Amino acid sequence: MTWFVPPRRALLLAAALLSGCAAAGTPSPATTPVSAEAAEPSGVFGNYLSGRFAQSETDTRAAADRLLEALRRDPDQPEVLSRAFAAALLDGRPEALRLARRLPQNQAAALLLVGSDSLAGRWDRAEQRVRALPRQGPSQLLQPLLLAWVQQGRGQTDAALATLRPLAEAGRLRGIHALHMALIADLAGRTREAERAIRIAMAETPDPSLRLLQVATAILSRAGREAEAMALVDGLARGLGDYAVAAATPASRRALLETRPVGSAVDGIAESYLALAAALRQQGGGEATLILSRLSLRLRPNFAPTLLLIAENYAEDRHPETALQVLEGLPAGDPLASVATLRRAGLYDRMDRVEMAETLLRGLAADMPSAPQPLLRLGDMLRARNRFPDAVTAYDGALARIATPGGGDWPLFYARGISNERSGNWPRAEADFQRALELAPEQPYVLNYLAYTWVERRERLPEARRMLERAVELRPNDGNIVDSLGWALFHMGDIPGALAALERAVELEPRNSVINDHLGDVYWAAGRQQEARFQWRRALGLEPEPDDLAKITTKLRDGLPDPPASTAQRRD
Repeated sequence: MTWFVPPRRALLLAAALLSGCAAAGTPSPATTPVSAEAAEPSGVFGNYLSGRFAQSETDTRAAADRLLEALRRDPDQPEVLSRAFAAALLDGRPEALRLARRLPQNQAAALLLVGSDSLAGRWDRAEQRVRALPRQGPSQLLQPLLLAWVQQGRGQTDAALATLRPLAEAGRLRGIHALHMALIADLAGRTREAERAIRIAMAETPDPSLRLLQVATAILSRAGREAEAMALVDGLARGLGDYAVAAATPASRRALLETRPVGSAVDGIAESYLALAAALRQQGGGEATLILSRLSLRLRPNFAPTLLLIAENYAEDRHPETALQVLEGLPAGDPLASVATLRRAGLYDRMDRVEMAETLLRGLAADMPSAPQPLLRLGDMLRARNRFPDAVTAYDGALARIATPGGGDWPLFYARGISNERSGNWPRAEADFQRALELAPEQPYVLNYLAYTWVERRERLPEARRMLERAVELRPNDGNIVDSLGWALFHMGDIPGALAALERAVELEPRNSVINDHLGDVYWAAGRQQEARFQWRRALGLEPEPDDLAKITTKLRDGLPDPPASTAQRRD
């Protein structure tokens, strides 16, 4: 069976990852004789190369078009067949199923045929294919999950649970096996067994995914644990991440509590493919993640968690347009439609289609009057584009939706503080930074921003120095924070201390204009004027802000006016 080998970073996935890109024993294009037609750019070889290039660019439509055309011209070339199959599968083409039957040694093809047999109710044939999968690499996880779901498809719930129970009770990946035990028991109406299994899955997963939370809330609710289920929903809604909007309205909360996670054994097989796709995604699975996601989607069309995963993969591969197309396939009434809207807005933002992103976020904020996330994302987008007063307004709206801010809400105050400071409203900015520190006293970036601004304003310098020393302890290799400490020491007259800190900061951030400029000032104060001018010239070549550009140019001409005297202060 054929597998595609990625970086080895996880115990289960150390062997190899899934791919339909090469067949065992298949000669490479470099060693395979080609016909005269194949040598022509428009023939087999030209279409093959164009398709391979499109695959490398994650352009699934062009890859499928070219590779299927190459296969039409030379239907017996094994390498072309394998590549055409992978391309057709990744682009969701119906030809993939026909080609899969010609690839008996290809695991992606085998998994596609397992799904096809399951959809048709051919459970005996599906089981044969599952049992033929190798017990290594990803199949070590997939094989027992698929076998259990095939057994459930036959109505053999006891056998399905027995297949997974030893792995859920003592296996290295007991959490995922327990999750599928819970899904099978829930589908069969065995509420108490589903509850026991989902508790194992939750206990094994300290940072549960949205999908696990969806399953857990639904199962606990049906088991009569409504208060516990609601506590999970409340915890999800309190977060600032995208998934929090999935629990932001009464309707979405009801959907989390009442929707049965899977409606059939075929849905369960789709969940199995999605589970491995998500695991590979965390390991940088690339094409393997997309293949498994497409296998899941063929069994469960428009399944929101799969669509979100595929869109994430395309977005990370710098294909935001394709990611948008994927997200637009998610039905408007789906419980995760609001999550998809946030993701679409983020993609439009990346594409500099700011008006579209702003329209989506404002519309979502209106539809979800208690959710802070849409306005938080809007504030972040506006702040990144230097629209600071508008960002403040957005953050104000987001914070108004949080009745009692907690420790996890410090980023909102921090972001609003930056926007207030850049808008020229220092008293309000200072209050925001101090509130952020009340919620997260050891947050080094808040310590840095507030203390650095005090230094720039020549206010509360001893307190600023103490805060910056603590920030450096927390982030010793952050050049910006080390620079802030050096700048504070400089303005307190500790030239030797400032020199040591700023030389270290330049080592950490050698291409930062501000840090090089600061080091130039300290060199001048230390009487090292030639080195000062060198640093200022270097700062000029690192694209300084317009205001800084004028100041550096003046210093190169006139030197540093009135530098702080070196007092070599004792640090108290």
